[in-house]
Amino acid sequence: MDIQTPSPVILVVDDDPEVLRAVTRDLRRRYAQAYRILRAESGEQALAALAELQERGDAVALLLSDQRMPQLNGVEFLSKAALLFPEAKRALLTAYADTDAAIKAINESRVHYYLTKPWDPPEEELYPVIDDLLDDWRGEYKPGYGGLKVVGDRWSSEAHELRDFLARNGAPYTFYDLDTSPEAHTLRGEAGGALPLVILPGGERLEGATVAALAAQLGLGRSASRPFYDLAIVGAGPAGLAAAVYGASEGLTTVLIEREAPGGQAGTSSRIENYLGFPAGLSGGDLARRGVAQAEKFGVELLTPVTVERLRVEGQYKYLQLAVGAEIGCHALILATGVSWQKLPATGADRFAGRGIYYGAARSEAVNCRGEEVYIVGAGNSAGQAAMYFSQYAARVVMLVRGAHLEAKMSQYLVEQLRRTPSIEVQLHAEVVACHGQEHLESVTVLDRTTGVSQERPTQFLFSFIGAAPQTEWLDGVVTKDPRGFVLAGDDLPEETRTAWPLARAPYPLETSVPGIFAVGDLRASSVKRVASAVGEGSVTVSFVHQHLASL
Repeated sequence: MDIQTPSPVILVVDDDPEVLRAVTRDLRRRYAQAYRILRAESGEQALAALAELQERGDAVALLLSDQRMPQLNGVEFLSKAALLFPEAKRALLTAYADTDAAIKAINESRVHYYLTKPWDPPEEELYPVIDDLLDDWRGEYKPGYGGLKVVGDRWSSEAHELRDFLARNGAPYTFYDLDTSPEAHTLRGEAGGALPLVILPGGERLEGATVAALAAQLGLGRSASRPFYDLAIVGAGPAGLAAAVYGASEGLTTVLIEREAPGGQAGTSSRIENYLGFPAGLSGGDLARRGVAQAEKFGVELLTPVTVERLRVEGQYKYLQLAVGAEIGCHALILATGVSWQKLPATGADRFAGRGIYYGAARSEAVNCRGEEVYIVGAGNSAGQAAMYFSQYAARVVMLVRGAHLEAKMSQYLVEQLRRTPSIEVQLHAEVVACHGQEHLESVTVLDRTTGVSQERPTQFLFSFIGAAPQTEWLDGVVTKDPRGFVLAGDDLPEETRTAWPLARAPYPLETSVPGIFAVGDLRASSVKRVASAVGEGSVTVSFVHQHLASL
């Protein structure tokens, strides 16, 4: 007999019986087929229900709470509930007079949204907000939510690479650790077999699975449907996604090529809170998922995971040699490959990549951090966002910052959030100089740069956000770059390049040393390292693409 997994839960909390009945009725009308709609008359009752759901291993998608309740108000309840179900979306239901408290809750208590009473008609005032929150939850929540099965060692770098790939590409999966899960050995079978093992929903088994093999099985786009496009974009971070949306929406045949997963480096950010139009913030994964959906809506062809190995230019045409063996051509090319985190310059760090040391937020590891002490290395917004995210899981988060203060590289709102979070400790003038362990990371040596004293500290998780380098070696000999490998474009082009420019017109802003090839986002020299700036560059560049195409 098949045992079906219970539907995810939407929990509504309000001490007013009439309001509780009304909002429950409206939610059941819309969401009852996919979710269980539960209700509670107080924050205490709701916490007891959540504790029972947690004990049973049920999923909670959304918590919707009234603000004004006796004993435990809405913000207090949602803060406590976040400790039980950090993945659940949290929203306040408030009267108009309480909107100041709701905005403060968004800023200080990690509440995702607020709605005001009354919410009539629900089709306009309630459902669009709830739809958006549930879409975001489904996009983020993966383990235990159906899909394929991954069997392996939690400290295996190969298993981590698979899990990170699945999470960033929005593919549901459940991970079975050989050390802690008896079911892992059952799934693997008596014959054993190479790890990691992936079991697809249809029962097919991939032993010794790789990202490339898994991508092929999942049907991710890896082969171009045509040999030539109006516009090709390399890199599906915010800049590349924006360029794809604007290019395709304006009638250009557009292909978008990404070597890892949509979202780029921003896609690993746990929370972007200063992006216009999202007062509660959104994760990099949310932004990527929305961007991909929008691009595909306009007919963009997405190839991922596909690496571009070489670029050659023949007259007005550009040709991209792909690692999968194919070659595609285009009239105009936008380079948007962004940057990658630099390796941690500590003794022994290379041994533990993917086995305790991770570059970027690596949110697939969050559930493994429960009750642990986690180290974050870096002082920028990405490091701060990661610290806030992992503080929902870890017992303690330690940020190691080489400099004298956080304000030099981090937005002020994020600095204030870090200081308000008791489980986060910021250590200035500190750096990791050595990493230790057997099969995985077990401790790190931290140097106090002011005293010169080193101390070894136990930890199994370190997330590094230091430095950033462009991956532009494949462009050698084609476009002009600066000594660090960043692509020069527009006003940054050197005088000798402008003198040798082959066209009567001057280079467009964001155009490289080759007519019709543009550079946007973080790989461009002198770019502003912000998501909004990357989106702006990607969208604006399409207007220059049109002007270039019109001149051909």
